[in-house]
Amino acid sequence: MPIDCGWLESFTKLVDVVCGWVWGLPLVGAILVTGLVLTLCLRFTHIFNLKRAFVYMFHTEEGDEVSGEVSSFAALCTALSATIGTGNIVGVATAIGTGGPGALFWMEVAAFLGMATKYAEGLLAVKYREVTPDGRVLGGPFYYIENGLGRRWKPLAVAFAAFGVLAGVMGIGTITQIHGITSAVQRFFDPQFNPADMATGIGLLGTTYSVPVVVAGIVVTLCVGLVVIGGIKRIAKVSSVVVPFMAIFYIAVIVLLLLGNLTKVTAAIQTIVLAAFNPEAVTGGVVGTVFIAIQKGVARGIFSNEAGLGSAPIAAAAARTNEPARQGLVCMTGTFIDTIVICTMTGLAIVVTGAWEPSLGLEGVDITIEAFNRGLAFIGPHSGIISSFFLMTALTFFAFTTILGWNYYSEKCLEYLVGTERQWCVKAFRVFYVAVVFVGPYLTVSVVWGMADVFNGLMAFPNLIALLLLSPVVARTTADFFRRTRQESFRQD
Repeated sequence: MPIDCGWLESFTKLVDVVCGWVWGLPLVGAILVTGLVLTLCLRFTHIFNLKRAFVYMFHTEEGDEVSGEVSSFAALCTALSATIGTGNIVGVATAIGTGGPGALFWMEVAAFLGMATKYAEGLLAVKYREVTPDGRVLGGPFYYIENGLGRRWKPLAVAFAAFGVLAGVMGIGTITQIHGITSAVQRFFDPQFNPADMATGIGLLGTTYSVPVVVAGIVVTLCVGLVVIGGIKRIAKVSSVVVPFMAIFYIAVIVLLLLGNLTKVTAAIQTIVLAAFNPEAVTGGVVGTVFIAIQKGVARGIFSNEAGLGSAPIAAAAARTNEPARQGLVCMTGTFIDTIVICTMTGLAIVVTGAWEPSLGLEGVDITIEAFNRGLAFIGPHSGIISSFFLMTALTFFAFTTILGWNYYSEKCLEYLVGTERQWCVKAFRVFYVAVVFVGPYLTVSVVWGMADVFNGLMAFPNLIALLLLSPVVARTTADFFRRTRQESFRQD
């Protein structure tokens, strides 16, 4: 559905150049090094307490003295609503399609290290958050940069907030999500649509689009507008219902696919590991190099789980808890669920079925659709229609909740920039945000993903600096929390 304009081609090339610079070796290395440093500082404590983290997820602290606006589970669902989206369905496919199966391996490595990063982000968000007189909670990287590192670091906090607004309205929060929804809708309802046929489409912005794309874009835009008006509590309420339901349903279908192709799973895992270190042996040199595999795996992994971006702690700060480490553990489960569970299963489905192979000429969501069509063929003659409908539905709900979550993130970034008293700016921003959702379907795939990667990377730079500088605080707070919990457990025994 590209717009046939010369200026857009030039802009696409510019975005590709900037994206290559932003996601070069320095940022990829910084993300991995930060995760490694935090993992070592924590001495793998967060990994050993993964079970405890899931327990805390469903048990919110009670009492009038407990600060926060929503439960720990609702805060996590808000964060998951922003992470479980096109990255799990389209992002994984894009990474494997351009970087080869080995990109999935590096996505997992980044996610394992990213669990420590996400833990630290959640901990610092609660530790350095602020509460307004009317009970609203303000927190996120801009606050732990300013309050944790000191006011002389405020320019770094401002830079993060500015990049966060741009990422929300021009990258991960709007355009990629609505584009993923409308692309899936068109492939299901009108796969043979020809943009050159004016009689069967709707003319917009100098080209023709299928009726399902335009209708889907309008419906999603209206739904987004109705929800974002209610702020964090309405977003959390919607996310707490939609996210768990769709995540469980999606995982169940992929488990069915993998069970139906169980004999191929071992070979697929071997292919993924081999391609991570020797892509040519698997792809014949057609797809990527080792660095491309690492770059695409880390970039798409961060796009999916957002560990290191600094987005999730904005939601974590709203949780009802007085224990920073406790919310850090809950926050960490988001990376585990998003990447180590959902992205891994999607990637396995793609590799098991061979849907990633360059000879097929597929990209983006088409790779995942092909994987499901092939992998679920055993369920009957209508498997293609069933799998396409399922993916369209899953992508629609996942992407919709991501749009909601990123509205909250970018609003908080804007609020930090303009001040909490200028609520008219926030209301105007909501209108603009919804407008961007409306125009999202009419941009090209390369521009959409390129801009998302650029703004994600720019957000990560100031946040990673803060996490490294505050790593001693993370280690001390963690040690103190587990020392006190051990003492309480000993007294109860």
